Amino acid sequence: MADTVLYEVSDGLATITLNRPEAMNALNVATKVALRDAVRSAADDDAVRAVLLTAAGDRAFCVGQDLKEHIGLLTADRENGSGQTMSTVREHYNPIVEALASAPKPVVAAVNGVAAGAGFGFALAADYRIVADTASFNTSFAGVALTADSGISWTLPRVIGPGRAMDLLLFPRSISAQEAHELGIVNRLVPAAELRAEAEKVARGLAEGPTVAYAALKESVAYGLSHSLQETLRKEDELQTRAGSSEDHAIAVQAFVNKEKPKYLGR
Repeated sequence: MADTVLYEVSDGLATITLNRPEAMNALNVATKVALRDAVRSAADDDAVRAVLLTAAGDRAFCVGQDLKEHIGLLTADRENGSGQTMSTVREHYNPIVEALASAPKPVVAAVNGVAAGAGFGFALAADYRIVADTASFNTSFAGVALTADSGISWTLPRVIGPGRAMDLLLFPRSISAQEAHELGIVNRLVPAAELRAEAEKVARGLAEGPTVAYAALKESVAYGLSHSLQETLRKEDELQTRAGSSEDHAIAVQAFVNKEKPKYLGR
């Protein structure tokens, strides 16, 4: 993988780090390919029980598309008539968001600075967002005459409601970490100096947890957002049967009876 994205697995935790701090972790083609491959690897690896998505530097989590590269690609498109530039949504952004959202394990985003455009979308695709008090969010798309991508038209209305989502999409502006916390975008707000330690603590705790149950929780919530109560009840029955037959459930029950802390196996 390119060094614009770092990938490390340790004790069940996959840490994926956007590593272009000099460019505010903007997404050029090499970075998008590396991020897509890293997220897919983490999602598919049974040895990985939780994922931490973070970024290098203290200015930005990810400011979205690298517009300097984008201008060159648009110019080339006009000259050769290929129209390939916007295929990045299909080839990169969609697979990244799908892998984050559907991974059968919890994904934590540690947002250290500006999260704009696709960077905002990637943070929203995570299951839990821990955010530095110096960070900010911006949808950005309409500001460069584009529509939403990276799943934001699906995730943002579900997090803050359709009315507020349209406000932020039609009138892009910088949202402070505190406002984002009040809107419900941020799960946990921490001082910037404590972000990495807190995010690693949370992610490692999840990596030691009941992975089968976490996967079922992700699936049931996603299912319930687009299905009726009756359908969701049937899905809960199916998923609870799966979780109830896991080794971790047996371990948890025995530990409860013995008044001990369970040591989960992730299966």
